[in-house]
Amino acid sequence: MPRRSRREGDAAREYAEALWRGLMSARPAGLHMPQLLRATELTRSQVRSGLAMLRDVIAKKGWPPLIYTRADGYQFTADGDVLQAYEVGVIREKLTEIRRLITGTVTPHAALAPEDKWVRHMVAQLNSVESTLDLIA
Repeated sequence: MPRRSRREGDAAREYAEALWRGLMSARPAGLHMPQLLRATELTRSQVRSGLAMLRDVIAKKGWPPLIYTRADGYQFTADGDVLQAYEVGVIREKLTEIRRLITGTVTPHAALAPEDKWVRHMVAQLNSVESTLDLIA
């Protein structure tokens, strides 16, 4: 039987609830990792599992969006400008990751196996993803 992800378990749900309570009590300010550790009395690993679970359930529970900034840490916000800036920043980060995957791995792989159907398909799909992300970044 496959092992369930740690972030999908009951413990991760409890960690997410603890993080939600801690972050809501700090609103409108955010909390950095050391503050989250103190506020929730969770370990760093538990906070990370809880954050992953929190991001998975926020929309379903109708909670406000969660963002992270270096200046303010983790925080819930409904400010459209702040959300857009966060989203664009994350998209740019993912765009950089995709570009590095293409230039560092996929393109050299395609050069080694130019007739491989799967490689050609991967190149086309990743180029499409790159173009789409570039449009919204």
